[in-house]
Amino acid sequence: MEKKVWVSILSLSLIFLGQFVLASVPETTLQIAREAEIRAAFEKPKSEIVRVGIGDNSFNKYDYDNTGIFATAEMTVLDGSDFVASIPAYKTVNIKLSSDMFVLTYDNGEVIDQIKGPVRFLSPNGRLGVKNLKRVGSQALYRGEIEITKYNKKLGRFHIVNVIEVEDYLKGVVPNEMPVHFGLEALKAQSVAARNYVLSPRVKAYDAFDVVDSVASQVYFGAGSEKDLGTRAVEETEGVVALYNWDLILAQYSSTAGGYTESFANVFSDPKTKAFPSVSKPYLIAKPDILSQKPLNVEADAALFYKSKPDSYDMKSPYYRWEKTWTKDELQKALQTNLPSQSATGFVHPALNKNDKLSDVVKIEVKKRGESGKIIELEIITKTQTYKVYKELVIRRLFTNNGKALPSANVVFEPQYDNDGNLLSLKAYGGGYGHGVGLSQYGAGFMATELKMPYEKILKHYYSDITLATKPIILSPTNGKKVVVQSFYTKNKHAELIVDNKYQLSHFLVNINGKEKDIELSKNFFNRVERIDISKFIKNGRNTITFYYPEDEDNNKGLRLFVELVGKDDNLF
Repeated sequence: MEKKVWVSILSLSLIFLGQFVLASVPETTLQIAREAEIRAAFEKPKSEIVRVGIGDNSFNKYDYDNTGIFATAEMTVLDGSDFVASIPAYKTVNIKLSSDMFVLTYDNGEVIDQIKGPVRFLSPNGRLGVKNLKRVGSQALYRGEIEITKYNKKLGRFHIVNVIEVEDYLKGVVPNEMPVHFGLEALKAQSVAARNYVLSPRVKAYDAFDVVDSVASQVYFGAGSEKDLGTRAVEETEGVVALYNWDLILAQYSSTAGGYTESFANVFSDPKTKAFPSVSKPYLIAKPDILSQKPLNVEADAALFYKSKPDSYDMKSPYYRWEKTWTKDELQKALQTNLPSQSATGFVHPALNKNDKLSDVVKIEVKKRGESGKIIELEIITKTQTYKVYKELVIRRLFTNNGKALPSANVVFEPQYDNDGNLLSLKAYGGGYGHGVGLSQYGAGFMATELKMPYEKILKHYYSDITLATKPIILSPTNGKKVVVQSFYTKNKHAELIVDNKYQLSHFLVNINGKEKDIELSKNFFNRVERIDISKFIKNGRNTITFYYPEDEDNNKGLRLFVELVGKDDNLF
């Protein structure tokens, strides 16, 4: 067993702020501990930190009873903040829990140590790998840090967590959420949407991490899946988010909207009350690609639209238009199979229980459509009962065809009857793939490659009345917010500080790309939001701005502010 070397590091939160203290130990011991390597790992991050839960090869589970970690360069192992060992490149450390202690061993069975954990793995000069874990057909590799932490709900099991800066995380998301051949500007739009997603507050399924690496959050396959153009898109939108007023928007996106996006309220239910339609979001409203197109909430208009192929940003998607057919028996079987499981969602009334038999289907009748023509309410009429069904995802999962859910609920049903009025078959004409709210990925690809639109214009088409800016911050003398650093990328050298001076500060200090400025503020409570043009300090490319709370101000005050790069009224068209 290697001798454990004690390196006293401040708490993890302080580590993330780049602060560390090394205990007084002999020089030889510091060499063993690889002081320089550890220091490099604890440098102040360039962006916020995200904790990503790493799933198994099928993404079915996020807890383990054993694993192995290695690195492509020398690797440091820590017990919380305490140094445990330095491991040569490509040598695996195996981990198991025994009597609530992590047992670390080499492949030959030699014990490295038994520690309380969490177990942390760092390799500043390499990438970290999880033994036998594959992503896109290759060994999974990760930037940042791997942390092994106990699962508080299952004794003897633990999570594998990738602790990584947001900007590095996005490099492993963007090329997996959008094909790189969609073009740089589409990838930039995807980068902003993905950044919004990961930075937005959310209810977490697991306490140990913020998001997972699958479609349940965003598809994240790590460093081994990165693509040069995707990385460039992330770097050339660094720090940029989409805001509505002062809040990060819920940047919904899907594969193909079908030529007409839908309003949020008509697709998603309230996560707490299950109310449907839910409360609307003013930036996620229905919008056609061709602005002269009238709403499709009338059956005849929806049929005309989805049984034809009008010009659209989505027209190159393989799911732009599609058709499905069922015989009477196939439809009956699909509904008999799916109605019980979908009844459990609470959006089928009355519910059909698992052992109940569905009587013969007589008619499928659409009762309500959204502006995009998306079905949000329908009736399944049988000989003995009428079932009311709500919500697009439930509808898609009811009408399976060859075992697969409908690509979208942008669908028009066309029944065939015999001479006696009995249902013989059902045909569906549809368009789109996914929920159809917010950004359409195929649409963004068309706008970028065919129409040469910049990413800002793409985003402002799909998200109404948004501002592109840095994430809003609080500048105050408490809770570590006295000095705040932000970095962002811009290509037009235009930027304004938007400052909410609720508590009537007289001034604050900034350093923009090395140039210091004392910004005076007016004291007008009834007009407390100020716009301050800082364009002359901005350069094309990456900019860094540091905000300082003034020493001469009251310690009970504070400012709210962000850097606006594209305003909601800026005309990009």
